[in-house]
Amino acid sequence: MKVEAEQYGDRRVYTVSAFNRGVAGWLARLPTVWVEGEVTELRRQDRWQSVFFTLKDPSDGSCLPTSMPRGQFDALRLELANGERVHVFGRPELFEARGELRLRALSIERFGLGDHLAALERLKQKLAAEGLFERRRPLPRFPRKVGLLTGNDAAAKRDVLTAITTRFPPARVVVAETYVQGPRAAPALVTALRDLCAGDGVDVIVLARGGGSFEDLLPFSDERLVRAIASCAVPVVSAVGHEQDTPLTDLAADARASTPSLAARLVVPDADELRERLNQTRSRLQRAPLHLVERKRARLDGSYGRLRALSPRATLERGYAIVRHGGRIVRTGADVEKSSRVDVELGEGGFGATVEKTR
Repeated sequence: MKVEAEQYGDRRVYTVSAFNRGVAGWLARLPTVWVEGEVTELRRQDRWQSVFFTLKDPSDGSCLPTSMPRGQFDALRLELANGERVHVFGRPELFEARGELRLRALSIERFGLGDHLAALERLKQKLAAEGLFERRRPLPRFPRKVGLLTGNDAAAKRDVLTAITTRFPPARVVVAETYVQGPRAAPALVTALRDLCAGDGVDVIVLARGGGSFEDLLPFSDERLVRAIASCAVPVVSAVGHEQDTPLTDLAADARASTPSLAARLVVPDADELRERLNQTRSRLQRAPLHLVERKRARLDGSYGRLRALSPRATLERGYAIVRHGGRIVRTGADVEKSSRVDVELGEGGFGATVEKTR
């Protein structure tokens, strides 16, 4: 919309609305930029369409009001708190009704996240080149003992234990709790994993952790842990974070589950389904001898019918006769002479006869 000014003598005068609209239009032509600062005055409400916060420069206290559509903010799953240092990608805009300059955020990253992502990508390529992500061993069908490596996070541990004990009560679960977040997590996880691998009779190990921010899940992309999983003597199932999270443990493990509950479904069968299949198998085995007898009886009846149809007796019953002379069957007229005695066999009974003439 074109911004018009009113003429007062030699002055061109803009209304406040026109002035703000003009400035807003000029700001809209500026490029998108990255801005660094500390998050302060973070405000988010479910009924609001946007999330509001202020970026503060810690060096001199300069402030920049910032807003972001709530859906985009929530999708980042950063769980930001006041005082955190971030990089915000966006463009300047003017809230015309109040003449307030603010930054319209398009994306947010914690400070240094880009460096972390680049380092992880380099590590991923390095480990892939070594073949650490190619091994996929089959999981045991009926594990006697399942190792569960998790934190003291009650939800993840409870989900796995509940699913295993419900689906397959005979399986025993050995739980190893350790740090799953922070700088001490990676070495602690490596030690606990090796202890489980060296334990007596563990058939499969589940590595479980609930969701969290990018930084929270960094220990599960630590090179030491990835190598420990690749060298583990038993299969490992990785159930870390949510569906969209892909720590490097997911790539090194023998199987990946999007949730701890699904991990339990992978490592143990369903006892109720096994019982049902066993009952069906027993029923089929019980019916099998009867089916076999019926099939043999049907084949025997068929053979009997064919033999009966081909037997001489069946031929006689259709009106034919068998003539014998001297104990041998008479096949031609030359087999007997005039006045010879013959025996005639019919379908029922028979009689003797004297040959009067031959042809």
